[in-house]
Amino acid sequence: MASYDYDLFVVGGGSGGVRSGRVAASMGKKVAIAEEFRYGGTCVIRGCVPKKLYVYASQFAEHFEDAAGFGWTVGESTFDWQKLVAAKEQEITRLEGLYQKGLANAGAEILHTRAELTGPNTIKLLSTGKIVTAERIVIAVGGHPTPHEALPGHELCISSNEAFDLPELPKSILIAGGGYIAVEFANIFHGLGVETTLIYRGKEILSRFDQDMRRGLHAAMEHKGIRILCEDVLQSIKKTEDGWLAAETKKHGVVTVDQVMLALGRVPNTKGLGLEAAGVTVNERGAIIVDAFSRTSAPGVYALGDVTDRVQLTPVAIHEAMCFIETEYKGNPTSPDHETIATAVFSQPEIGTVGLSEEDAGKKFEDLEVYRAEFRPIKATLSGRSEKTIMKLIVNAADRKVVGAHILGHEAGEMAQLLGITLKAGCTKDDFDRTMAVHPTAAEELVTMYNPSYRVKNGQKVV
Repeated sequence: MASYDYDLFVVGGGSGGVRSGRVAASMGKKVAIAEEFRYGGTCVIRGCVPKKLYVYASQFAEHFEDAAGFGWTVGESTFDWQKLVAAKEQEITRLEGLYQKGLANAGAEILHTRAELTGPNTIKLLSTGKIVTAERIVIAVGGHPTPHEALPGHELCISSNEAFDLPELPKSILIAGGGYIAVEFANIFHGLGVETTLIYRGKEILSRFDQDMRRGLHAAMEHKGIRILCEDVLQSIKKTEDGWLAAETKKHGVVTVDQVMLALGRVPNTKGLGLEAAGVTVNERGAIIVDAFSRTSAPGVYALGDVTDRVQLTPVAIHEAMCFIETEYKGNPTSPDHETIATAVFSQPEIGTVGLSEEDAGKKFEDLEVYRAEFRPIKATLSGRSEKTIMKLIVNAADRKVVGAHILGHEAGEMAQLLGITLKAGCTKDDFDRTMAVHPTAAEELVTMYNPSYRVKNGQKVV
């Protein structure tokens, strides 16, 4: 039997890597984990966590305005960008410390270095040049924003990575992209007082989301004052003599702004990782190809999270890590379940969604019942805000199972998490109908829509 330095070596200190390393170490396995930047990965350091903190920060301007309708008089307010950045940094540093503390308490060896594979069971630590061996290797290095090096002037632009730590808040910004990252940052910057423009090549923002959610959010964002340029693309970015950025677009001429942000997708961090030497196969996008149990083409090498380009969500990476532990160390082969994943877009208003969109469900099922409600939330009756909440349930008429649930409105993400359990359990519309409402809440609409708004038969809407 071969002898190895470690039972498990983890490359990457993000959510999936830390979870697999910590749990394996707590089971008595000899574990090492290597991270070249900061522990916590995209989510903690430059993703979900700082983004949500900035979303909160960007909402206060509207809260101050809304307060007047409830009898409050709010005095003059000012915003300090540097103070927000410092507070964010303090919090993610705290979380990074907790990640490392959890690993250390479990008995894992924490390495601050880049690690590259040199063979199926060997890893080179670049900080020292040392070669170590491991019975199993987990690759969980995540991804990074697509640089779009073919775009002239791309070097003048920022990505979501830099957006969190700009030395000062820009007066105006142009964001290229129509996915959730672009949409969320457009709302963040606008809420902080930045003149914001979004440019997207598609006909409508947020492809793959339900059309009602897409159109509803688009309308709400434009009503707030965010300029949205659909069916258009950037052609070049140049710096003007007075320090502005002139972005040449295909259809809307030149847009002159302080800052241009590219949010045009993400790519796996597999370059220079030594995958070829280890016999690990990647696809055309550079993502590691894995089987149903996260095993790569190389024996003993596994991959988790965004580097596999399956579903790019933090909880998915953590789930995949726990399935790896069950399969490899508990003798319980467990394949990650990527079906019916609840997710949220932390726009303003939020989108919470789980299951199939109306469009996708129409392709899968012959007969659908669609329940739709659009209403003004109770808070808006006194605040005077014109924002609408939209809720939809997509039901397969054949067995009455709810196959999709979509919400546009305040706290939609929180509702989506609970709906995720409901749809995962296979609940039917009858289960919704016999559930008592909590009044007054927005969520009560989900259990009081008794009659379908319309049907979809063979993909065609029938009123």
